Amino acid sequence: MSTVEQIEAAIQKLPREEFFRLHEWIRDRFDDEWDRQFEEDARSGRFDAVAREARAEYRAGKSTPFPPDEK
Repeated sequence: MSTVEQIEAAIQKLPREEFFRLHEWIRDRFDDEWDRQFEEDARSGRFDAVAREARAEYRAGKSTPFPPDEK
């Protein structure tokens, strides 16, 4: 049995309140890791090409306001 399988089995046995507490912790941890990954990708230049393309489209008038203007 792998560690993940052991963790899954243990989670199945948690009382509801403990499960909800674990869920909040995992959600917070996931959010922190997501932010950290995004920052690393930005620093590494991973988004540079997409940013250049977006700026070029904006300058060429090919973009629309976000959120769209209310009519």
